[in-house]
Amino acid sequence: MSFDIPTPPPTLTPRPRRRQWLQWAAVGALGTALPGCAPLGPRQPHTSSPPQLRLLGEARLPYRLSFQDTTVGGLSGLDYHPGTGQWFAISDDRSDRQAARFYTLSLDITAQGIQDLQLLRSTPLLAANGQPYPGRQQRGAPDQPTPDIPDPEAIRYRAETGTLLWTSEGDVRLGLSPALREISLDGRHLREFPLPAMLRVGIDPGRGPRKNQCFEGLALTPDGQHAWVAMEGPLLQDGPEPSVGQVGGPLRLTRFNLRSGQADRQIAYVPDALPRHPIPPGAPADNGVSEILMINAHEMLVLERAYMTGVGLSLALYRIDTRRASNTLHQDTLRLGQYQAAAKTLVADFSQLGVSRLGNSEGLCWGPTLPNGHRTLVVVSDDNFNPLQITQFLAFEFLNPL
Repeated sequence: MSFDIPTPPPTLTPRPRRRQWLQWAAVGALGTALPGCAPLGPRQPHTSSPPQLRLLGEARLPYRLSFQDTTVGGLSGLDYHPGTGQWFAISDDRSDRQAARFYTLSLDITAQGIQDLQLLRSTPLLAANGQPYPGRQQRGAPDQPTPDIPDPEAIRYRAETGTLLWTSEGDVRLGLSPALREISLDGRHLREFPLPAMLRVGIDPGRGPRKNQCFEGLALTPDGQHAWVAMEGPLLQDGPEPSVGQVGGPLRLTRFNLRSGQADRQIAYVPDALPRHPIPPGAPADNGVSEILMINAHEMLVLERAYMTGVGLSLALYRIDTRRASNTLHQDTLRLGQYQAAAKTLVADFSQLGVSRLGNSEGLCWGPTLPNGHRTLVVVSDDNFNPLQITQFLAFEFLNPL
C-alpha cells in the first residue's frame, strides 16, 4: 500500500493494509521526503536475474466510484473467465459500507496495454441462510454469538462447475476463523470447506492464526481438482513475524481436494525479511504473502508484499515447486529441522518493472494469451477505501514459457 495523496482520475482512463495503519500512514507520508508512490530499490539478494515480466499497461478506477448502489474499492482478488472474457474482482468490504460482494468486469488486454476497463455487475455474497452477510455494526451484545462477518480476500473461477471459490480472512479478535467457500455466479452459498485444526481461531490460546494474517491467497490447479490457500503470515506457534535483516517463521500453504472437500496437503513458505526500517522507528511494518497463482500442476507464483510506514511498498513475485517441500499438514508446530520449506526463485521485483506507482497489490491472475503465445499476468491493488491509496490494474507479459 502507498500513502502519498493522489488526485483521483475522473473517468476510467488507462494511464501510461492495513486499515489500522492509516493514521501511521498519514504521518509517514507527510513526515518523510521519500514519496510513498515511488517503488523501493531492489530486494536483496535476489537481483541477479532480469525480470521475467514486461509491463504492458496500467489503468485505475477513481476513488469512491459509485456503481449499482455500491462503493467500488477494496479489490483484493481477481480472476479471468476465458470462455466469456469477463473478470471477477472481490471487494474486502466487510459489509460495513454495503453488503459483501464481488464485481464482474470487462477488461480488454492486448500487446499494446489495457484498452478498456468497465464495471458490468455487482453481486452480493450470500451466507448459508441465503441472506447477505452481516457487518460488524450488526454484532449483538457481548454475551450473544458473533455473527458470521466476512472479510473477503481472494476469488477464483472454477470452469469445471461454473462456480466461484472465495476466501474470508476471518477475525481473530472476534473469534472468527478464516474460510474457503464455494458460491454460484449469482452469489448463492454452496459449501464451506472444513479447516485443519491449526488454522482455526480460538482452539488454543497463544496458538493459531495472527490477527489479519489468515487466508490471503487462493490458487486453482489447472485440472480444477485442487485449490491452494495461503496464509499471509506465520501461525503464532510457527515463529515470529519478519523484521529488517531477519526472516520470520514460515507461513502455510494448504491444498484442498475439491471433490472430497478435505485438506490433503500443506507446505511451508518463508517470506523475505523486511527491506527497510519504517519511519519513525517502531511504526507498523510487515512482509507477507498477498496472493498465489498456479503456473502448472505443481509450480506456483507467490506474491510477497512488504509495507513500511514512511517508506512505502515493496512487491516481489517468486516461483516455487510445491513438490519440493515436505507435507506439514499433520504438524501442529513447525520446528527447524522438522520440515523442508519451499525453495523460491525470483520472477520479478516490481521496482524494476517501470510501474508508475506501486499499489497495495492483492489480486493476481492469468489473462488472455498474446499473439506471440505468451500469457498475460494481471495484478489489482486494494485501496482499502482510503483516499491515500489507489485501485490499480497492471497488465504484464509473462516472458517465461509455461
